[in-house]
Amino acid sequence: MSHQDQARVSVRIMEKEYVVACPYEERSALLDAAEFLNARMREIRDSGKVVGLDRIAVMAALNLAHEYLRVKDRESRVDSGVGGRVRALRERVEGVLGKGQQLEL
Repeated sequence: MSHQDQARVSVRIMEKEYVVACPYEERSALLDAAEFLNARMREIRDSGKVVGLDRIAVMAALNLAHEYLRVKDRESRVDSGVGGRVRALRERVEGVLGKGQQLEL
């Protein structure tokens, strides 16, 4: 992807302006992400427990990474559970078809 295909998007996070390059079609997703991050960082700042932009940013990043990994782990467990049930059902169907019997679901 060349620089011509990139949009330069200005985002505001914690009263600071950042210019970020991204593909044109991802501009609104980038703005949504910046707004979400800004809200999270403000919550952390307003709690009064963390002081300093860099520390607030690291705390927000840690919280978001933790949530992301928790969701990813849950999804992989759901996928493996569904995969196991589908596999068992497929084996049952194949077994019945092999014997030429009627399948009762």
